[in-house]
Amino acid sequence: MATDTSGVDRLTETVRALQNGLTGLPLSTAMDNTEAWQQEFLQSGIPGLQDIAREIGTLQSLLTAGKLNGPAIGSSLSLLGTQTNQYAFQAPAEQQAPLRSLGDLLLRLASDLQSSKSK
Repeated sequence: MATDTSGVDRLTETVRALQNGLTGLPLSTAMDNTEAWQQEFLQSGIPGLQDIAREIGTLQSLLTAGKLNGPAIGSSLSLLGTQTNQYAFQAPAEQQAPLRSLGDLLLRLASDLQSSKSK
């Protein structure tokens, strides 16, 4: 992520969008958002961000599959949440809190999705 304000603003917007749950976000919006993050992370040259970008690609594939696989999507979200929280420790100071919020939110959404499969 860039250290400019637009990167922090986009991060904040992403957190806000996900706070309404996975179904509160249109798939096209989710795909546009994840594509923008993926490209930025792949080009960053930072291994932790490149790992996140690869998992975003996995999530995109799962979201565009003919039949949605809830457990697999939950697993991908969980990995993304963990990776995001790990990267937050080395991120610029102004990005650390929003990254931790995003990581925690992804973990919660993953848990919600994975627990709903057993109901």
